[in-house]
Amino acid sequence: MARPVITSVLAVDQVIEGDCIDVMRTFPDRCIDCIFADPPYNLQLRGDLQRPDRSLVDAVDDAWDQFDGFPAYDAFTRSWLGEARRVLKDDGTLWVIGSYHNIFRVGAILQDLGFWILNDIIWVKSNPMPNFRGVRFTNAHETLIWCKKSRQQRRYTFNYQAMKVANDDRQMRSDWELPICTGGERIAPGGVKLHTTQKPEALLYRIILASTSPGDLILDPFFGTGTTGAVARRLGRRVLGIERDAGYAEAARQRIGAITPPAHAAAVRQTQSRRRQPRVAFGTLVAAGLVPVGAMLIFDRRRDVRATVCVDGSLMLDDGRSGSIHRLGAQLAGTSSCNGWEHWSLCAADGSLVPIESFRAAWRASRVRDVVADG
Repeated sequence: MARPVITSVLAVDQVIEGDCIDVMRTFPDRCIDCIFADPPYNLQLRGDLQRPDRSLVDAVDDAWDQFDGFPAYDAFTRSWLGEARRVLKDDGTLWVIGSYHNIFRVGAILQDLGFWILNDIIWVKSNPMPNFRGVRFTNAHETLIWCKKSRQQRRYTFNYQAMKVANDDRQMRSDWELPICTGGERIAPGGVKLHTTQKPEALLYRIILASTSPGDLILDPFFGTGTTGAVARRLGRRVLGIERDAGYAEAARQRIGAITPPAHAAAVRQTQSRRRQPRVAFGTLVAAGLVPVGAMLIFDRRRDVRATVCVDGSLMLDDGRSGSIHRLGAQLAGTSSCNGWEHWSLCAADGSLVPIESFRAAWRASRVRDVVADG
């Protein structure tokens, strides 16, 4: 299969065949929202790897993983990371995965180039390949480095609340226990696996969910059989893959083409952290009629501390003191500041207490429904 001609046009939602460094050089500056890279690990294998029964292990001995020593690997790493940093948007982030063979060298080069590391994630393999020779510990994990373009970069996407919800409402940690790619997910025509280091979709699902938004453009410069593209399509993201092996590239195209993207924008909406949600003033809820003028609010569920809702969204205590939900709350709590949304509740007609945060959530939900209906 002939390789397509590389042009300077950004081929969104396509797989470009070619060397990733050459291809990225054709891209404009700051055009990519997020990069996931699974580069060669430079495993430096010498000779066949055998099991105790003398059968051969299908190890990584592909030509794309072979370099003439560390200097050559470092030069390659510096070149592709340099182009990756150039094409990454100023609010974008980059992920790179590796093993002990290469990840420390990659990490040092990342820092040399100005990237700022946000996390290292340990992918703990629940079903790792055993150490057949019995001369060292079983290699049961790989390391992912997540970084932004520079230390000064203030904005980047991190869907903290979505990851917390995905983890049963517990803060997600930096150790992820996931199985390696096996079974029906493994691309293996004729029973022979096509790619020796195909990553599991569950791993890319977490990465893309955590650090991108629907519609974002994700670049994978070592596309392989297209795991990044398959997951991106399922999650309503756009993807651009670069792969120099024609067989891998064609498998990736077929794999991605078989996936039906979400039919409706609401399907890929994810839980947002509070700081990323639209700001809502308490007065907005009063103006919208969600909180009636003259309603009675109580502070920290103490029924002896009551305030009346005024027409401008301020509150007035029985003793005449008035202010916003935040300023009046700080006075009552004896603190310099207070997040009033967390302390005030409306006293309903039946005597029950309804947190005012629930009215703000209802207002935000109505805005989402409006957007979905218009879309």
